[in-house]
Amino acid sequence: MAQPDIDKYCYLMEELKLRMSVIDFLLQGGGHALYQPPTVESVCLQIRKILELIAFSSLTANKDIYSAAYESFASHWHAGRLLRDLAKVNPDFYPKPVVEIPSKLPGVVSELKNREPDYLTKDDFVAVYDQCGGIMHAANPYGQEIDYATYQRQIPTWRSKIMYLLNTHQVQLVNEPGFYLIHMKEDRDDRVHYYRFAPPGSQP
Repeated sequence: MAQPDIDKYCYLMEELKLRMSVIDFLLQGGGHALYQPPTVESVCLQIRKILELIAFSSLTANKDIYSAAYESFASHWHAGRLLRDLAKVNPDFYPKPVVEIPSKLPGVVSELKNREPDYLTKDDFVAVYDQCGGIMHAANPYGQEIDYATYQRQIPTWRSKIMYLLNTHQVQLVNEPGFYLIHMKEDRDDRVHYYRFAPPGSQP
């Protein structure tokens, strides 16, 4: 039996969480890459990969569309162009962060409310991706020196914004009606869980 598209999405979110664990391990001093520059570079590499997972995950429902979008991106690695291209394929590709509040409606446990803007926006995405890319290559010895201390100060903020974006979010997969509510973890376990909200009469 083919794997449901939302299961593929959750699998990628689990990978994202593992990469976030690597970031936490390095930030909290659990390990390091011998000295500051490669340690910071290692964290920035994980952040770039996390952002790529965020961008591409909603396309898992269509292998051809996913492959074409990734091939185009891999030819230029330009974050702003990537988001524009993905929006043409799936206008709602970007996660929509929400909070669940008690509902006043009879028979309804909770309602979804848009999260306050403390999360990683699309503009933040482009800026962070480009900044992390700025230290992926050897520095020009005749150019401006890379300020690793500034990166180290910024990284915790980037991490928090990514977490706020994803903790509880809505995602709409390409070619599927409705949306899925995603919990990155729940009290019962540390796994990613989803709940489908679809228009009446749509196929499960």
